[in-house]
Amino acid sequence: MRVIMDADELLERYAKGERNFKNQDLRGIDLQGAELSGINLSETNLYGADLSGANLTKAILYNTNLERSSLIDTTFIQGNLQYANLNWADLTEANLSLSDLIHAQLFNAELENATLTKVNLSQANLTGANLSKANLKDANLSSANLSLAYLYEADLSRVYLNKANLTNACVQGADLTLANLSEAIFQNTQLQRCKLQKSNLYKANLSGINLNGIDFKAANLSEVNLQKACLIGANLERAILTWTNLIGANLNGANLKSANLINARTYNCSFQNADLSDAIMPDGEIYQPKYYDEKVAKQQANDKHKVIRTEEVTAALGKCNQAIVASGQMIFVAGQIAIDPRVGTIVYTDDVAKQTEQVMAHIKSILAAAGASLENVVKTTVYLADMNDFAAMNAVYSKYFDDAIAPARVCVQVSRLPKDVLVEIDCIAVI
Repeated sequence: MRVIMDADELLERYAKGERNFKNQDLRGIDLQGAELSGINLSETNLYGADLSGANLTKAILYNTNLERSSLIDTTFIQGNLQYANLNWADLTEANLSLSDLIHAQLFNAELENATLTKVNLSQANLTGANLSKANLKDANLSSANLSLAYLYEADLSRVYLNKANLTNACVQGADLTLANLSEAIFQNTQLQRCKLQKSNLYKANLSGINLNGIDFKAANLSEVNLQKACLIGANLERAILTWTNLIGANLNGANLKSANLINARTYNCSFQNADLSDAIMPDGEIYQPKYYDEKVAKQQANDKHKVIRTEEVTAALGKCNQAIVASGQMIFVAGQIAIDPRVGTIVYTDDVAKQTEQVMAHIKSILAAAGASLENVVKTTVYLADMNDFAAMNAVYSKYFDDAIAPARVCVQVSRLPKDVLVEIDCIAVI
């Protein structure tokens, strides 16, 4: 890094046509209101600098250190701030439209009333940042970290927030119309009074979130986890709720006119005083008020005892099924042995490790058919023809479960197993 220069020297050289000030030490420099459009300050140290009111249109600030700098009302239109350090920087009312801030660090940055239209903040760190009433229309925040961020009444219409982390963020009153929030993380997120009309929340996890009165009109909530979510009075008119998990959700007084609920899981879901006019119910039929109570009762009865079958696994031997889902939450998987479903015969007759691999593949397929995975397993029972095979079996078995959430297990030796296999495993899962 070069020797420190003062503001007068920099401005004089800039006035003479010089634009490259890369890799300089400009800590604490005062450039308030300066005309610096097109300047190259990449990898320069501007820690604590005052650039408030300056014009940095199309400036290059790649990997620049702007930590704790004052950038109030600064113009960065079409600027390159990739990997820039803006931690604790004050960007109140700054204009960063069309700028590139991919991977930028904005921890605890102040961005109230800032203009960030069409800005690229993909994979940026905005933890604890204040974006209250900021204009982020058409911005790209995919995979950005917005945990603990304050987005009160921000304009997030048409924004890309897919896979973004909004844990503990405050998004109250924000406009998320047409926003892409697919697979975003919403743990403890405050979404009261948000506008989410026509937004895409595909596969997002909103379980347990307070969504009272939220406007989801025509939103895509397909495969969203809304288990035990509170949606009292929410507007879900024409919303897509196919394959959505609504187990235990509260939809009292919600507007579900013309909503699509095909294959939605509604066990223990409350629809008291909800408007379901012309809604497509989980069974694919249009809602009819006089049959509503009867259909809900039938649906819940089906949820309490649902048979699971998949062609990826050989049909269960004897008078039993591959698995049963009980009460919409518990999955009981029948004992699995090493049968190849393609040929219907036992494989690896003298290799317990390979038989265990085949058995675990069967269990994964059956759980997937029930909408679950091995992470949902809470109990397994392992039957061995010879307890001397325990170590070989366990070496394979252990690869399928994380130590932190491994299920309870019983392992016993038996005198004989079906078709003289070496190992059989059954399990219980909870979703």
